[in-house]
Amino acid sequence: MKTILHIIRKELLQFRRDPKMFSISFIAPIFQLLVLGYAANLDVTDLPTVVCDLDRSAASRELLRTFSNSGYFELAWEVTRMEDVDPYLETGEASIAVVVPRGFGDRLTAGRPAGLQVIADGSDANSATIGLGYASALTARYSQRVIVQRLERLGRPDAQPARIAPEVRVWYNPELKSRNFMVPGILGLLLLVMTMMLTSLAIVKEKEVGTMEQLVVTPIRPYQLIIGKLAPFTLIGLVDIVLILLVAAFWFNVPVRGSVPLLFGLCVVFLMTTLGLGLLVSTLSRTQQQAMITSAFFVMFPMNFLSGFIFPIENMPELIQYLTYLLPPRYFFVILRGLFLKGVGLEQLWDEVVILSIMGVAILTLSALRFRKKLG
Repeated sequence: MKTILHIIRKELLQFRRDPKMFSISFIAPIFQLLVLGYAANLDVTDLPTVVCDLDRSAASRELLRTFSNSGYFELAWEVTRMEDVDPYLETGEASIAVVVPRGFGDRLTAGRPAGLQVIADGSDANSATIGLGYASALTARYSQRVIVQRLERLGRPDAQPARIAPEVRVWYNPELKSRNFMVPGILGLLLLVMTMMLTSLAIVKEKEVGTMEQLVVTPIRPYQLIIGKLAPFTLIGLVDIVLILLVAAFWFNVPVRGSVPLLFGLCVVFLMTTLGLGLLVSTLSRTQQQAMITSAFFVMFPMNFLSGFIFPIENMPELIQYLTYLLPPRYFFVILRGLFLKGVGLEQLWDEVVILSIMGVAILTLSALRFRKKLG
């Protein structure tokens, strides 16, 4: 035990003497959380919109005011000809185009269906889909109001058109803020990046400067060296968790609704996989540059894209969906969002916890065995 503590003390002293490593370990996660917390935002507001009002009636102006006052659309440009709409969409200046045809107001006044054309720039599929949904909802609301007004003009104020009044309730994220969904995932992303990359780089650096060979010839046993090497990065990961939780709660107003001790315990389980992966990368790399490239392109990028952090797994091809079951972050993101947003406990997350634990033990064990073989 004393040998392990001496190795840990040596690692911490070396860490303290390297100001760059200190800033990367503690300042970089906060900076990345702030940047990603604002950048990873799927909410859509003030969509730049070009308008072509060919009717120029009171009804068309009222409809366009409905779009403008909603907060979803910014009516930035107005053209008088249909052909003038295309350049705004082609250059990307506008994301949405609203075209009101001639006779729009007369058709509404006569009680006949009136068409409306909404064109979206599909090169940005997310904004286009959300924008078209907003436009459909606003048009339906406006149409309902026109029908009621017409019935009142006909002297039938009591006659109401048939309508469906759904009682919509959103649980766990009532305001539907994408930031509440993304911030917990960013915690898992930063833990993966920081602990795995720091572990691999630190061990490979010792190989480069020759201190690893000096440790090998000492009477230190391989398991003592492995524990002594990984324990400081576990402590760094725990400190990063505290810093990220503070920023998430007090800056982004995304508190943990579940058990904080349970969150820390499950983060430690996830750290077994990230530290194990870092240890594995260190055995495959001879230089720090190789370790960084291997970590980024063969581990972090696939896990970020395929684990459900950004893209829904349900929308992926079936073969890719099966591959995601092999990725630890898939289960950890479910755990994080369950604890942050839903406030659930271990009984609801039991399946993910068991699978993540098995993966953590397996990855760490295999990496440690390979590391011992390399030492030998």
